[in-house]
Amino acid sequence: MSREIQVPDIGDFAEVDVIEVLVNVGDTVSVDDPLLTLESDKASMDIPSSHGGVVEKILVNVGDKVSEGTAVVVLSESDEPSVHVASDTAQPKVSGGAEAEAEGETQVETVRVPDIGDFDSVDVIEVLVQEGDTLVEEQSMITLESDKASMDIPSPSAGLVKSVKVVVGDKVSKGDVILLLETTSAAPAAQESKPAAAAPAAPKAAAAAPAGTVDDAAFKRVHASPSVRRIARELGVDLSKIPATGPHGRVTEADVRQFKETGGIAAAAPAAGGMGIPVITQPDWSKFGEVTTVPMSRINKLSAKHLHRAWLNVPQVTQFDEADITELEAYRQAMKGKAKEMGFNLTPLVFMMKAVVSGLKVFPKFNSAMDDAGENLIQRSYYNIGIAVDTPDGLVVPVVRDVDRKGLFELAAELGEVSKRAREGQLKAADMQGGCFSISSLGGIGGTNFTPIVNAPEVGILGLTRAQSRLVRKDGEIVDALIQPLAVSYDHRVIDGAYAARFASHLAFILSDVRNLML
Repeated sequence: MSREIQVPDIGDFAEVDVIEVLVNVGDTVSVDDPLLTLESDKASMDIPSSHGGVVEKILVNVGDKVSEGTAVVVLSESDEPSVHVASDTAQPKVSGGAEAEAEGETQVETVRVPDIGDFDSVDVIEVLVQEGDTLVEEQSMITLESDKASMDIPSPSAGLVKSVKVVVGDKVSKGDVILLLETTSAAPAAQESKPAAAAPAAPKAAAAAPAGTVDDAAFKRVHASPSVRRIARELGVDLSKIPATGPHGRVTEADVRQFKETGGIAAAAPAAGGMGIPVITQPDWSKFGEVTTVPMSRINKLSAKHLHRAWLNVPQVTQFDEADITELEAYRQAMKGKAKEMGFNLTPLVFMMKAVVSGLKVFPKFNSAMDDAGENLIQRSYYNIGIAVDTPDGLVVPVVRDVDRKGLFELAAELGEVSKRAREGQLKAADMQGGCFSISSLGGIGGTNFTPIVNAPEVGILGLTRAQSRLVRKDGEIVDALIQPLAVSYDHRVIDGAYAARFASHLAFILSDVRNLML
């Protein structure tokens, strides 16, 4: 009996690219064996077989686009039982954590996605455990990624993984089932069992691979499907050493096999990158001297991708201006001591935030966003300001909400608290959502001016450098003044030059006298 195997429920994805076909006609497959690999803009996923049997016909090719229900292969069925392979993300929602049911002398906990803030339907980009792994409490199980941040979801208990209910590419929300965890009163430490891994366990043949040839940490960071990871482990090949030729920098099965067959001579890189932009390839720098490969932090990698997208998609222009903040700074200095007594610092940045809100009210295009069709502006009636914070792991942009409704002291206290949490890596993903306009301040470091990149989908950002003491002419006299450079970058699709110049001039006016903040 022949049976068509179709693409199961893959969440909100539709028309997803087929980037690898993992079986051939004549192959024998079992339930849950991967048949092909799909990749969207944000995630990749292997499509498993819902039945066992022999592959009679393959109905898709690399480069095709498929959706839920698309037939992909025809199997001549075996007697192997079928299973339901659709995503478990449709499970009823609960408040998070785990729930237990008795199973003999052990407990089986249904571990669910905990409270992850305002996020809903977040992409699973890594599954860090597999069936049979022994976990310790707080060990990471999966990694989720939104447009602005990524987060690891830790295990609430120690125990043995009985079943994993999510795969890379699923979308999950609070309360969705991650895995079933068997717990006992004396669960062994994770170090006494096999370590968690992002890919299925390699077959026993992998033990023939030379010891010490694969860097496990680097192996996990490579962009490759679980099936390709399995093949690399079987062949004893270090994925981190293989230049990728697949879409979006993905290592393919062909890359792995060629690397193995040629004894480590990599395949030629593609001639062009995304959007037809020529790729800048790296030479072998070790030919010229000693080098060290330093992995980028997750925040660095996310920031790099986001800034690159913004730079490629947004026609950005920067308007420069200056504000005389002599009187404002005198007021700030007079109030610093009072703020210190209350437990926080009164920095110049809080005055800049209030000035920006004033500008957004007078020039509302700066508080809008262009819709995806590029035909309408989404006008916001609230004023949330993103503040770029330099942390040991990279740049993050927490959002301070309702700046228009808060006084200077309240903003100063909140800004100090959120900056501290950012530097300590304690921000939640929800802390970086909902920004209307961003400020990037290098005033504490130095510089005379710079061009900040618009934090798309916002349409404007204010860049600040250190204020400069100058001699200026006022009312016919030469006097000392404190001049604050202003750099306003904007999305030229939404804002024209004259509008931006007036916005920057308005900021300069507001900052010239602290009393103007009340206008």
